[in-house]
Amino acid sequence: MTTAPPLALSVRDLAFAYPDGRQVLYGVDLDVARGERVAMLGPNGAGKTTLVLHLNGILSPGRGEVRVDGLVVGPDTRREVRRRVGIVFQDPDDQLFMPTVAEDVAFGPANLGVTGADLRRCVDRALEQVAMSGFGDRSPHHLSFGQRRRVAVATVLAMQPQILVLDEPSSNLDPASRRELADIVRSLPVSVLMVTHDLPYAAELCSRSVLLDAGQVVAARPTAELLADTELLGAHRLELPYGFEPTRLSGCYGEPVAGAARDQ
Repeated sequence: MTTAPPLALSVRDLAFAYPDGRQVLYGVDLDVARGERVAMLGPNGAGKTTLVLHLNGILSPGRGEVRVDGLVVGPDTRREVRRRVGIVFQDPDDQLFMPTVAEDVAFGPANLGVTGADLRRCVDRALEQVAMSGFGDRSPHHLSFGQRRRVAVATVLAMQPQILVLDEPSSNLDPASRRELADIVRSLPVSVLMVTHDLPYAAELCSRSVLLDAGQVVAARPTAELLADTELLGAHRLELPYGFEPTRLSGCYGEPVAGAARDQ
């Protein structure tokens, strides 16, 4: 009997309404196994951002719970959860505010009390992971957009998270920067949840995809299988680029984690 891998992220029956009464999430269930890369797909207004903001305690559920590596997300665990779950937002300038790249990358671990040689090693390691070694003394605002996005990823990796959440990581990237970021994501020894409208990027990087619409998970399947279901995509306002064949990319992301692919 095959044993399912441990879960890096478990969301159970998550429901949420904003103070104005607008209900956004309706009993969402979501699992991400350790080491798995999962794409979260869905049209605008589906509730993807609201769900992501629950993963490190920015929002608190009206019903249900979120667990990160078994730890329930709540007021008492928020500090540790925010170390374990790193969110890279769509606009890197939302995360880069210090005079130099090194200072931006050092900001998180320094606030956890890391100092001196340990802090330098932490910064050097994170920059190496995103192929930005040697850029520590540069101003982030003198870098290209793709380089700034990689530095934004480094600011999160410096915290040594267990889960990396990427919000529209391929947006506004030229083809070379898009490929470079994909290579970096493949190399990272962390679980990844990638929120994206870029269906080919999901097919390239993620073994499994979750389709969220109207605050509910409507499908969770191997990515190539889900993207091949044009009727399902059309019903939820998603479209593949003309001529793109998702099955051609099947397996390019590496083998899925055993037992991780589940339909809902």
